[in-house]
Amino acid sequence: MNPRVFGDPKLIDLGPFPVTETMVASLGVSVVLVLAGVWFRFAVVNRPESMAAALARLAVQWLDRTVEEIIGRSEPAVASLTGSLFLFICACNLSGQLPGVHPATASLATTSALAIVVFLAVPLAGIRARGPWGYVKHYFSPNPILFPLHLVSEVSRTVALAMRLFGNIMSGHLVVGLLVALAGFLVPMPFMALDLLIGLLQAYIFAVLSTVFIGAAIGAGEEG
Repeated sequence: MNPRVFGDPKLIDLGPFPVTETMVASLGVSVVLVLAGVWFRFAVVNRPESMAAALARLAVQWLDRTVEEIIGRSEPAVASLTGSLFLFICACNLSGQLPGVHPATASLATTSALAIVVFLAVPLAGIRARGPWGYVKHYFSPNPILFPLHLVSEVSRTVALAMRLFGNIMSGHLVVGLLVALAGFLVPMPFMALDLLIGLLQAYIFAVLSTVFIGAAIGAGEEG
């Protein structure tokens, strides 16, 4: 029986570092996304009239518009972060439809890492918008006694981000896998389509909530 790391089967060891199925799946998705990004960039620069270039421009405009609607103004850095989260989560969820592939987002380690990225991005965005004190003082508003509650709120929403994504993707992948094992491949097709839709929706929800949290930090930093 293979040893497990954070619940994931360990494949090999690279020196002192174990390599798990989730790490391999995440790396594979990341490589595909980077190659796709290079290809789309090449299309935009060298073949601006191509379908790939049009799709790339539409995707960027959609991300910018979504962030602007949530925050209230254009924030390219925020759009880059939330867009990267959205694409990565989408790609991970889509990879779960491939035979023998366990989606990285069905691992609590992956969803926790993504939530921690958002957790760290929130104060960085607030400090960047107003400065250290301009951001920190919102923790003491409207009353300093609420400081512990503000901290608990930020930690709890980070945990909720990780658990929501993990629970939805893991349960959907498990249900489809059981149906395929019991009924064959053709019968669970509608459930696979539903699982795919849920995966896309969860990626969108994660990206939107991340933008909302960062936008609130920027807004808090601009108060006063």
